[in-house]
This record gives sequence, structure tokens and C-alpha cells, in this order.
Amino acid sequence: MADTPRPAPVSFPEFQPVSTEAWQERIRRDLKGADPAALLWHSSEGFDIQPFYHREALETLGDLPSPLLPETAADRSWRNVPVVRVAPLNSGHEAVDQARISLDRGADGVHFIFSDDASEFDVDYLHSFLPLDTTFIGYSVPHHPTGLLRRLLAASKELGGFLLTDPLTHYHNPEFVSHLPELRTALQLTQDLPKFKALTIDASFFGNRGGTNTQQIGYALNVAATYLEALPNADLSVADVAAAMQLHLAIGTSYFLEIAKLRAVRRLWATLLHAFNLPPSLAGMLRIHTSTSSWLQTTLDPHTNLLRFTTEAMAAVLGGATSLTVAPFDSLYREPGEFSERLARNLSIILREESQLGRVTDPAAGSYYLETLTDTLAREAWALFQATEAKGGLSKAWGSILEELRTVSRQQFHRIATGEQVIVGSNRFTQAEEEFEFDPKKLLRSRSFDTTRATYPTEVLRLVTAMHFRRQLQQNQRAAVVLLGQDANRAILESFLKTLPQEERASLPLPETSEDTLSVLFSTPETVTLMYATVEQYHALAREVSAPDTADLSIHLPTLLSSDVATMQAAIQRHGFQELSVNSYKTDDILARLQGKT
Repeated sequence: MADTPRPAPVSFPEFQPVSTEAWQERIRRDLKGADPAALLWHSSEGFDIQPFYHREALETLGDLPSPLLPETAADRSWRNVPVVRVAPLNSGHEAVDQARISLDRGADGVHFIFSDDASEFDVDYLHSFLPLDTTFIGYSVPHHPTGLLRRLLAASKELGGFLLTDPLTHYHNPEFVSHLPELRTALQLTQDLPKFKALTIDASFFGNRGGTNTQQIGYALNVAATYLEALPNADLSVADVAAAMQLHLAIGTSYFLEIAKLRAVRRLWATLLHAFNLPPSLAGMLRIHTSTSSWLQTTLDPHTNLLRFTTEAMAAVLGGATSLTVAPFDSLYREPGEFSERLARNLSIILREESQLGRVTDPAAGSYYLETLTDTLAREAWALFQATEAKGGLSKAWGSILEELRTVSRQQFHRIATGEQVIVGSNRFTQAEEEFEFDPKKLLRSRSFDTTRATYPTEVLRLVTAMHFRRQLQQNQRAAVVLLGQDANRAILESFLKTLPQEERASLPLPETSEDTLSVLFSTPETVTLMYATVEQYHALAREVSAPDTADLSIHLPTLLSSDVATMQAAIQRHGFQELSVNSYKTDDILARLQGKT
């Protein structure tokens, strides 16, 4: 209309542009002589992150890539996909009923996880309540997935969702090769189903074992390259294999790095497919399924997991995830109930409906910091991918990959145990008199308890100490041996030394220990003792006092062994367990100081 006011251009000529050099000079002045290099963040990725980025940072990247756009405008948002576990050799009726409730209350799909094959799963019951042609459903099937696929296709000609089996990541070389025929069958069965991805690469395997973001991206590309080389045959082209692929990534708590990780993996996916002479349109079809990471999930002060999962979920959707699973905050130590499942489901709903995070595509595009971080992470991950390919690919390099994951996870164990890396509620800002919502003894006995997490050595020490002091009060006449982890004693002692005066600390050097030994805690009603044992010694003790019929004990399980005092005392001597001593300090003194009881 003629009388509608026209907006005037906004400018502020009185504010002159400030160059990077001017900002850096201001930083130096504010530091009052301190070295600006002290502000560098030496990230766990192996590269440094500056405390300040400006427009010149983008110029160093050359021509910026276009924003990462979804395949269609309708794909700007993400699917909220909770997990439902199906018991072994079970019809799955209870799981389907649980999935129906989730979908009725705001979920956009469901991810069924089977612990074994799905031969007993009632597909007709599933289809009658969750129509397969209109419901987004994921299926994690460790064994014989094509049997389930054939029954799904017999019930419905259309499927939406994905299949996660990934034998290369889960079974490694050489067993991986024997799974190729069934994988090809799965791809052929679903070849004409564009809404279903039959080949999900489970890169969360690396992230949930302490791998860096660089490793999670780089190794995911190695897995993809292996499948692209191994699966094509007369009936399957390379393009068919690529079109069937989906990535599953674990999202950690380092907010901006996680956003950059998803953006970097999309760019590198296009690069990988280009190397196989595939068109750019295939790269745009990539789905990224994400889940909150178990690596930093805790049993101590467990409601902090809600806060962790919030930042992880935000990073996932801002980075461009196409689907998201948020774990219930209490899933580590009990079977989640309706309350914690509702909180997990509603977290994603709030991000979409109240925070409006699904309204804008690639909101990080153009950010000085995030564009630089995306570029750096992409370069580092591609270099790792190429280095692994030069070793013969992921199958041949698997041993060295596990060793690299072990190295970075140990570094993180150490940073957490010494307080260099803060885990709220576990090693800093703890509840001194925390009342556990679970039985520590029962949890440590459970074979489902995740002992691979970064916080396990720290939290198990707290749990065992609480058990020990409680047993002293109860005058319980049993003895216990608790597995703390590999080389945990060194981190415990470093933490203990920090509680001592400086002059005393200098006179107590750390004892020489082998990083391959297991650290254990031997507890009687009177005292506790930090000890060392080899894997073989621990297995022998476990078979004698706790699990005589178990032939294939894992080094992580059982984590708690119990017997009468005399039997346990004789057993640890017979099997050669070695006590750790620190001058005149006994384990009781060390634990009491670490628990703030002195």
C-alpha cells in the first residue's frame, strides 16, 4: 500500500569496524602482561582452539561451502526416536505397547533394540498397531536381520525407518566377511524402499568408548569405504550401497565440537562419495541418526544426566541430525520407568515446540568460530581416514584402532580422576552425603552395568567407599574385592596427593606400576586395601570365589566378588595379588581424604 512506511536501511557510521589485530591488542591489554597463549584451549581432538575468532578467520578458509541443506524443506526438523528394548525370544507385545504410548505422547518414531535375533517377534501384532508403511521404525538386530526383514515385507510393501546390524564394526575382521551375503540380501530386499535405510554404520561404537570426534568421523568413513568396496556385485551397484547407508553418531557434551562434528561429517560424506564417482545428489540423501552418549553418563548425582542430555540434544539438532534418541537419565542403574522415559521424550519435544530449533536449517553457517571448527575437524578426520586406508583399511587396521581408542580413553580416565576434566556431581560439585537411588552392591554385581564409561573408575571408588564405611557400621563379616579398572590406582594416588600439604606431597613419589594391570580394592570389615592383579589373576580369583562355572569372564565382569573374610584373604594371597603402599598411608586414609572425611 502507498501509505505503508518503508523500512530505512540501518547503519551505525559512528561505530567503526574493529579488526582482529585491534581485538587481540585489547585482549593483551586486559591480560595485564599475562601470556595470551595461556587462553588457548588444548582440545582432546589434538588441535588448539583459539579464545577469539573474527571475520579474518573465514578468509583463511577460502571459499566457504554452502549451508548444509536437507534433501527437502520438510526435512528441516528431526525425528524424536526413543529406544524400546525387546527381551530375548520374546513376542515383543509389551515392547510394541510401550512404543504405542511413546508415539501417542509425542515421539516421531521408535527404535527397537533386540539382544538376539528377532525370530519370535510378532510382526503382525506390530503392524496392527503401528502400520509399517506410515510409522518410522528402527530395528537393531545383531543376528540374522534378513529373517525379520522378510516378515516385515510380507506384512507391508512399504517400510519407513532403518536397520542397524553393522557386522564390520560389531564383529570386525575376519568374521565380518561371513556377514556380507546377508547384508547384500538386506539391501536387495529394501532396494526399492526410499524411506528405509538398510545399512546403518554404527559410529557410536567409537564415541561411546571414549573416541574423539575426529576418530568417530574418520573411522565411520573407513567403515563406509569398506562396505562400498566389499558389497557391490552383479545385482548391487556402488550407488545402491551408498543410497542404503545411514550414520549413527553418539553426541557428547562438548557443545560446539558436537555441532561441528555433524556439519563436518556431511561435508566429508560428499567427499567420500565423490571418490567413488557417485553424484552429489546421493550425499544429500544422507541420514544421520544420533543418540545421547553413554560415555559421560553417570550413576552419581544422576539428575545431572538430564542437563548433559539437553546440551547433547541441542548440539545434535543444530548440527543437522535427522533423528535423535535421548536416553532416560536413570538408564544406567535401573530399568527406566514412565517418569524418566517421559522426561527423555519431552526434552526433544521442548526443543522443537518451545525452542523452535527446527525452524532454521544449518543455523551455525557463517559463524567465525563454528565454520573454523567444522573445517579443522573435517581436515583432521579426513587425514585420519586416509591414514587408516593406507594401513589397508579398517579391517586390517582394527587392532591399532582399538589401541588408539584405548589410549585416548585412558587419557580421559586420568583427567577425570585427577580433576583436570570436570564431571559435575562425580568428581566436582559432589553431594558428600548422597543417598543412592539404587543398591551399590547389587549394581556392581550386575552384568548389565556399563563399566566402559569415562566416569566408572571415579564413581566405583565412591560407591565402594560408601559400602565399606556402611559395612563397618553394620559389622558385616564378609570380604569383598571390587574391580576399579586398568591402572586406576595411579589416578587415585594422584588425586590423593593433591589433598596433602605441598611439602609432604613432594616427598611421596608415585610408585612405579604397569598400565596393563588391573586395580582392585580388597575390603574387610576392619580395613580396605588398594591392590594390583593381572587379568589372569583376577579371573582365577573370580572363578574360585564367585563364578566357578563361568568360562569366559570379561575383565570388566564381575566387578564385585564377595566371600567370607578367611576365604577371600587366602585366595588373594594364593593368586598373587599385590598391595599398593604409599609410605605410611593406608587405603583407609586415602579413601577418607578423597571422600572429605578428614
